[in-house]
Amino acid sequence: VLINIRPVSAAIKEFFGSSQLSQFMDQTNPLAELTHKRRMSALGPGGLSRDRASFEVRDVHHSHYGRMCPIETPEGPNIGLITSLATYARINDYGFLESPYRRVDKKTGKVTDIIDYLTADVEDTKIIAQANEPLNPDGTFVHSRVVVRGIDGINEIVPREMVDYMEVSPKQVISIGTGMIPFLENDDANRALMGANMQRQAVPLLVTETPIIGTGLEHKAARDSGAVVIAEHDGKVVSVTASEIMIRRNDNGMIDKYSLLKFKRSNSGTCINQKPIVYKGDEVKRGQIIADGPSTHDGDMAIGKNLLIGFMTWEGYNYEDAMLLNERLVKEDVLTSIHIEEYESEARDTKLGPEEITRDIPNVGDDSLKDLDERGIIRIGAEVKSGDILVGKVTPKGKTELTAEERLLRAIFGEKAREVRDTSLKVPHGESGIVVDVKVFTRENGDELSPGVSKLVRVYVATKRKINVGDKMCGRHGNKGVISMILPEEDMPFLPDGTPLDVVLNPLGVPSRMNIGQVLEVHLGLAAKKLGWEVATPVFDGAVEDDIWDALELAGYPRSGKIDLRDGRSGEYFQGPVTVGYMYMLKLHHLVDDKIHARSTGPYSLVTQQPLGGKAQFGGQRFGEMEVWALEAYGAAHTLQELLTVKSDDVNGRVKTYEAIVKGENIPEPGIPESFKVLVKELQSLALDIKIITSDNEVDIIETIDSDDDMDIDTEGISDVAFVEDDMEGMLLDNDETEEADDLDDLEGLEDLDDLESLDDIGLDDDYDEDEDF
Repeated sequence: VLINIRPVSAAIKEFFGSSQLSQFMDQTNPLAELTHKRRMSALGPGGLSRDRASFEVRDVHHSHYGRMCPIETPEGPNIGLITSLATYARINDYGFLESPYRRVDKKTGKVTDIIDYLTADVEDTKIIAQANEPLNPDGTFVHSRVVVRGIDGINEIVPREMVDYMEVSPKQVISIGTGMIPFLENDDANRALMGANMQRQAVPLLVTETPIIGTGLEHKAARDSGAVVIAEHDGKVVSVTASEIMIRRNDNGMIDKYSLLKFKRSNSGTCINQKPIVYKGDEVKRGQIIADGPSTHDGDMAIGKNLLIGFMTWEGYNYEDAMLLNERLVKEDVLTSIHIEEYESEARDTKLGPEEITRDIPNVGDDSLKDLDERGIIRIGAEVKSGDILVGKVTPKGKTELTAEERLLRAIFGEKAREVRDTSLKVPHGESGIVVDVKVFTRENGDELSPGVSKLVRVYVATKRKINVGDKMCGRHGNKGVISMILPEEDMPFLPDGTPLDVVLNPLGVPSRMNIGQVLEVHLGLAAKKLGWEVATPVFDGAVEDDIWDALELAGYPRSGKIDLRDGRSGEYFQGPVTVGYMYMLKLHHLVDDKIHARSTGPYSLVTQQPLGGKAQFGGQRFGEMEVWALEAYGAAHTLQELLTVKSDDVNGRVKTYEAIVKGENIPEPGIPESFKVLVKELQSLALDIKIITSDNEVDIIETIDSDDDMDIDTEGISDVAFVEDDMEGMLLDNDETEEADDLDDLEGLEDLDDLESLDDIGLDDDYDEDEDF
């Protein structure tokens, strides 16, 4: 049979390349990966659209029971449209969700071990008992009347003879992520939703630790996430290194080799690193976990750390959910994570000739090239900071007027002095780290590159991030906060035995939010730590208050769980006893180092000549319409004029102002902003003849046209039409397309500012005529 493969491959390519439902995997940690694979969406082709989805569509419905999690869903515009598959649910051959139930034998009244998977329409016609309904040893119901979900999901109490099915587990209602929150039954649903969602944003830490208070799902989640390495056959470990494990099989004596991933970058920029947990000579069984992945510990999910916390106020440093941290967590790398950033540079074929990746870069000192190899690519292990060259690259320049020096070089060396400019890949502003990997792709090696690209280089830079003021942390109950201060160990409040707290949380974060689960976790954590327990308290079927009180008593603590603390600074006791205990806390992906940003001058948009916005473009802060009103209300006329002209889009004015500041002269009057000129041009395009007339005479509006050496075209009378969109995420403008940024850098580079007579000295006079009457 002959078939044409084209339509098939086209359909596959279209789905994976452009479908809304084909997404980049969320790989922040193994739980995020697992949850993303179990996600269900009502959006996409053939689904709903966000704007038309009503409240009824988004709300929890009784048919979700055991199929879709009622808790885990995004908080934004997608709420209720994107959900997570429940723990035991499956998809049948027809694409319907089914939930498992234990069949009740009507003749004997026994609950059997026969499992039936029911779809929602079938379930509506059955009478189903709850999973925690007590049973006798022979499998019959203890009580003669049983609480059930009856026809159409209505709760009622019926005689036990009427029951058709029984649920398989109390946690079949919820998803994996929600099922990892202990004491979920004591939390308000809104906060539980935040807790379930924030667990997916926890970054893998350098040293992992399983929770003292877990729910029993940790092992299954870690195994099913695919982050760990699992033995395929029974055997004996013959050798273990950091990067591979060899196991001799028991059945045929062959050796299985398991290669581990070392310091690879995940999609979210976190670090994937697998570590062996078996030793040479160990016997392993088929299905046993032999290596940990990121955020796992001994084969269990471990996305955070057990920290000693106290609920008390401290000098206002935990106002509004801020938290106070012990410096020990910084020193001992308790909350340190590794992040790997990927940078890429491609050599293209341009109209003026091919770009070249090389070590030979014009006007760059040897100091900047010390870590580049002979190809012009940085060596692995080099320590880099912002502005350092990662990949040296030169691009041919256009045919421009030669300067006197260039003519001299031409005369001496002939055509050898080639016309190229430096377009090297540099470490972006504010980034630094150590180069851990370099990949080079070329057509000769058979790599597929996009059209016009001759060579592609990817550089991976790793950074060790210690916990810092401004980082976001949270517990598992939606109790999130930002670190406001890191105190020395000796200043932290301490227990009677001298142990300082790790974190001080605000007690006011609990009552109004109604996530009491965190308090129960803290009390039980205190007792469990002292007794050396690791507790699994399954959702809807775990420890109750009495169990926690008994555990506290057993550990020798008062039943209140409160302890008198002393102030580390003075040694005095605090006013009243404080709730103290262990809480499992996560470090989230929202790190201050990725968000902090400052700009003096930088790239400008080509059409409006205003500074770009956002950290990715090295942009400025937006001073919008309402901010202008605020300054108008205060009558701050000069500040306002400065913000709307020389700090924004008065092209001449900003260069002249910079020059005046450098020379220590008075700052000149601002000129006409570029956006005004753009407005005038737009009105002229509507065939309105707009002129500006002052009391004396008409003002000529001259557009600023950049004499861009790359473009050999007649730009007479044409305003710049190329522009930069605000949302060009991740693109830093090339300084040749940015206007004054590079000129200002030249200014900064001038050694002796007394010699600066006019702008001619720095070659800025291409665009600006000094005598221009503005």
